[in-house]
Amino acid sequence: MTYRITRVVSRWLMGTTALALMAAGPACLAAETPMTIAGVTTVTAEQAKKMVDGGTPIIDARVANEYAEAHVKGALNVPYKEKSAKAVDFDPKEDSFDLSKLPADKNAPLIFYCNAAECWKSYKASKAAIGAGWKKVNWLRGGFPEWKAKGYPVE
Repeated sequence: MTYRITRVVSRWLMGTTALALMAAGPACLAAETPMTIAGVTTVTAEQAKKMVDGGTPIIDARVANEYAEAHVKGALNVPYKEKSAKAVDFDPKEDSFDLSKLPADKNAPLIFYCNAAECWKSYKASKAAIGAGWKKVNWLRGGFPEWKAKGYPVE
């Protein structure tokens, strides 16, 4: 009888543990970036492609090894080096981003991207650019994965 009770309790514990893990699962993952950024235009890959074809610079905010592996054709790599939280209230003082590598004309449009909604680098770079006075900041929230999925040029 004791063996049977032990088995029942063991199964119950495994079941409740599994349920707890499933419920906590999404909380364990890094949060996705917000859909919008104040003062920044969120663009789709189609919109970004038209802009790039028209001469708008596109900035890859990913680290150098990701850029070297593959990137949007013609993209400029200006890595956003983050140590801050992947959160809306991140502390930019904890991070490093060389704004001097961005195009000098703060009235001309530019586009930032990284690795889609779960990547915060382009989100943070966009906020930094707006904060430093760039007026026409565009953010490709779907990032390199969206661009590549559309079959647009990469190198």
